[in-house]
Amino acid sequence: MTEISTTLRQEVERKQIISFARFMELALYCPNSGYYEQDQSRIGIEGDFYTNVSTGPLFGALLASRFCQWLEPGPNPVQLVEAGAHDGRLASDILTWIQARRPDVFIRLAYYLLEPSQRRRDWQKRRLADFAGTIRWVNGPGDLTLREPAGVNGVIFSNELLDAFPVRRLRWVGQQRRWNELGVGWDAAQDQFVWRLMPPMSTEEAIALEAALASDGIRLPAQLKAVLPDGYLLDWSASAGQWWLQAARALRQGVLMTIDYGLAGQEILLPNRQAGTLRGYYRHRGVEDLLARPGQQDLTAGVNFEQLRLRGEGAGLRTQEFTSQSQFLARAAAEHWPGGAPTPSEGRQFQTLTHPDHLGRAFRVLVQSR
Repeated sequence: MTEISTTLRQEVERKQIISFARFMELALYCPNSGYYEQDQSRIGIEGDFYTNVSTGPLFGALLASRFCQWLEPGPNPVQLVEAGAHDGRLASDILTWIQARRPDVFIRLAYYLLEPSQRRRDWQKRRLADFAGTIRWVNGPGDLTLREPAGVNGVIFSNELLDAFPVRRLRWVGQQRRWNELGVGWDAAQDQFVWRLMPPMSTEEAIALEAALASDGIRLPAQLKAVLPDGYLLDWSASAGQWWLQAARALRQGVLMTIDYGLAGQEILLPNRQAGTLRGYYRHRGVEDLLARPGQQDLTAGVNFEQLRLRGEGAGLRTQEFTSQSQFLARAAAEHWPGGAPTPSEGRQFQTLTHPDHLGRAFRVLVQSR
C-alpha cells in the first residue's frame, strides 16, 4: 500500500466515511504523496494523459501573441498570472516568445505563478531559471493583492486546471426528489476503498445545497425533478467557483481566461450525463474504478462554465468570449502568421491542438474582462 493510500485509509477508518471531495483532494494534492506531487512527468506521452502543452511550444506562442494584444499598451507595468503551471513548461514557452518577439512588453512584465506546492515550485524554478528576474510566486488568487495592492493589470489564466478541483458526488433520489451525497468508505473484507452514502442531509442542508447549485447555474424546476432519473449523478465543485471569484476580484484591468473541458448551462443535466463527468486516467487509459490506486491515477471532472461565468459577472467582469479551443486558436493563428505559413512542425502541432478528433473539440475557452 502506498503512502497516500495509507493516509486515506487511516482517515476513512477514523471517520468511517469521508466525502469524495476530501478523497480527491488528498489523492491528488497531499504534500509529497499526492498524484500531482510525486512526479513532474505525469503529463505527456510517457505519463497518464496528454495536454495542450505536450504538443510543443506552439500553444504557448499562440497564447503569448494573444496576451500581448490584451495587455495595456504603454510604459506601465503589466502582469501575466498563470495558475496550475505544473513544471513550468507553458510559462517557459510563453516567456520565450514574448522575450524574442515583444521585448517592449517583456521589459514591463511580471509573471506570477499561483502555486501552493513547494515541490512544484522547485520544478518551476529549475525550468524557469533563465527568467528568474521576471517570475514571482504566490499561493493562490486571494494572495495576488498582497503583491499587487492595486490589483492585476494584465491577464490571469489557467490551462487544464479547474477540472482537477475536488468535486462532491451527488446522487438523485427520485422518490424523495432530492440529492444524496456519495462518500468513500473502507471495505476490510475486500481490502479496498468503496462508495458509500454519506449521512442523509437535513431539510435545511438539502435546501441550502439546492440554492448553492442554482447559484452555479444548475437549476431543477419542478418539471425536471419529476423526470430526472433515480440515481442520476452530478459532480459539483464549489471550490472551482470560489477560485474564479477570487481571481475576478484580483483583476483590476485586463482579462481572466481559462481553457478546459466541461459543460455550460443545462448541458450538465442532459439525459446522457446521468453517469456524471468524473473520470480517471492511468497510462493514457480511462479507468473504471475511480477509487483504485489513489495517488497513482489522475482524477478529473468536467468544468461547469456557467458557474464561472456567473461568478465572474457577479464580480463585475464582462463575458467577452466562450468558444471552442479550435475556434480560439484559429483566430490566434491568423494573427500569429499574418500572410505567412507555419513550419511543418508548427503545422502538426496546430492540427493536434485544433482538430476535433484530438484536442480542438474537447476543450473550451472562457474569456472575461474588466
